[in-house]
Order: sequence, then structure tokens, then C-alpha cells
Amino acid sequence: MSISTRSRPTAPLLRTALAIACATLLLAPVAGCKKQGGSGDAQAATKDGKGGKDAKGNDAVSVETTPVAVREMTASFSGTAPLDARGDAQVVAKTSGIAERVFAEEGQHVREGQVLVQLDSAQQVLRVQQTAAQAEKLARNLARSEELAKQKMVSANDVEQLRFDLQNARAQLNLAKLDLSYTRVTAPISGVIAQRSIKAGNLVQISTPIFRIVENDRLEATLNVPERSLEAIRNGLPVTMTVDAVPGKTFEGKVTRISPVVDSGSGTFRVVCAFDGGGVLQPGMFGRIAVVFDRRAGALAIPRIAMLEDDNQAAVFTVRNGKAARVPIKTGYVDGEWVEVLSGLKSGDPVVTAGKAALRDGVAVQVINAKVATPQVAKTP
Repeated sequence: MSISTRSRPTAPLLRTALAIACATLLLAPVAGCKKQGGSGDAQAATKDGKGGKDAKGNDAVSVETTPVAVREMTASFSGTAPLDARGDAQVVAKTSGIAERVFAEEGQHVREGQVLVQLDSAQQVLRVQQTAAQAEKLARNLARSEELAKQKMVSANDVEQLRFDLQNARAQLNLAKLDLSYTRVTAPISGVIAQRSIKAGNLVQISTPIFRIVENDRLEATLNVPERSLEAIRNGLPVTMTVDAVPGKTFEGKVTRISPVVDSGSGTFRVVCAFDGGGVLQPGMFGRIAVVFDRRAGALAIPRIAMLEDDNQAAVFTVRNGKAARVPIKTGYVDGEWVEVLSGLKSGDPVVTAGKAALRDGVAVQVINAKVATPQVAKTP
């Protein structure tokens, strides 16, 4: 009796078939994902471009522009200097003595000739009385001698000697009166008491500083201006000043004195500017000063940030037919954040203010802001 059987696949063949099936199942979704991912990458690349595409499909650089404006341009010299009082005097005693009374305090406004201190004057008064008596005695003796001289009883030499003695006595009297007047210490100038170094009862010596008076109604600042501006700076020019102690306020003054000598070491000359204190400005404040020596109305101007700094020749980038164009220009005055354009541009021409670092002449650009040319007029300082 015979029994028939089917042959079974061997184990190695079974494992091979299973591996092929798994590989087929895995490759199908990967291919699908890869196809979808490729479309996303293409979109991302479009979004991350520098400025989209131009008409020929080339990348365009995104820039911001500002039109050339028409405004008033001013030429000025700017500098810093401390404020000084036009009048500053140290009050000293011209004679010695005890301070009996003090009539002024710090911060008090005094006028010229006002008595500030009264010193003990007893000794000076007695000296005046003594010299006055001597002068009176000599005057009487001279009068009698002149009468006797007419009668030939006194010689002419004796009369002449008495006359000289009387003149000397009167000079001594005047000197004693002057010394007496020094016991009243007075203000040499009008101003404000900035410092007091005396109290009642103190012994005051000759030439001892006892007060300091400053004239703060009118203050001055001295600028050291380069010699190239010697012809432009003149007396009477308007001056503006700001100080840190009074933020947000501008003070006006004028040029009052100009030194005709240029310092050979620094190549500068001194310019003195005067300001009215107005009860606000004080000596010692630090001021930022601008001397305006010329104005040009209706000048073409561009922002300073539009200027290219990689060349000795002044130049800017403008936009023509959707492309960047490097334009050399001739500049004039610089007024704050604006630069005057003398040639190379006309009113309303767009100049690149942002994105110029990535530009080259002829590169396609995309302007991402929209500004129109509107005349601007600077405020008169």
C-alpha cells in the first residue's frame, strides 16, 4: 500500500518571500511622501527668496527707498563748551578789622556799590580826626605867616615850607578817609552772591577773599572753531544751544567776539557766544552749541543713511526700471540727518535707504515701501 505526499517549500525560500513582500509594502508610502515633500520644498524656496522674481524669473532684492526731498539746508558749526559768567569777581578786604555786620547771603542779588560787610572802623575814625586837626593847624599857621611875610617879618622860605607841610597834611587826611571807606566792603559788580566766606565777628585781613559774585544775567561760551571756517564765522551770527540740565529746551544767542589769531598748535580760533541767562542758565553748565553761518532754501536733500560708504566718491543707489543703479553725486551741506545734493539726482528720485548692502549695479530690486516725494522745510533754529 502506497501513500502519496506533496512537497513543502523549504524554510530559506519562505523567508525570502516574506522579505520581498515587506520591502514592497514599505517602499510604496515612502515614495508617496517624497513626492508630497518635494512640492512643499518648492513652495518654501519661493517664500524664502530675497525679493521674489523679476520678469525673467531672476531673484530680486527687497529694498526700501526715500524720494529726494526739497527742504531748507543750513550750514553750521557744532561744538561743546561750558558756560561762564560774563562777570565774575572775588570780593576782598582792602583793610583789616573785625566784621561787625554782614549784609549779604549766598544766592542774593546785589548791585554794584552795595555794602556787603561793615568792619570795625574806630581806629580809622580816630586817624581821620587826627590828620584833620594837623591839617587845620598848618592852614592857620600858613595864613599868619603870609600876613607877616607882607610886613617883611617872615622870610619867603618859611612861608613856602609851611605851604608844603599843609599839602602833605591834607594828603594824609585824604589817605585816612580812604582807609576809613575801606571798612565798608562794597560789591564791585552787580550779580548774585555765589559764595560767602565770612561771618559776623570774624577777623578780616587785607586781601582776604570774603565773597564771590557772578553776573548770571548774561553768560558766555567759548568755542574753538577750525581755521577753515574763519571767513564764514562773523559777529552777530545766530547761535542755538541745548543743555543737559534743561532737557527739551533750546536757548538762543549770538556770536559776540571772534579772535583774529589762529592757534598754530590746534589750528583753531576762539569764538565767544553770548546767551541771556533768564534765570535758568547757570555758570558751569555744559552746552551743546551750533553756530549757523549759512542757509539755502529749496535745496535737494537725501537722508544720510542713503549714502554709500565704500568709496571715496559720494554715491547712492537709485531704482530705474526695476533695477538698482549706482549714481555718483556731488554733496553740499550736511544738516543733521540730511545731506544736500548739488548734482546727480533730481527731486523725487528714489534713493535706497535699506537693503543697499546687498545691491550691485544692475541687480533687480523690489521696493517694499511706498513713499512719495513731498517737499520738506526744516525749522529755523
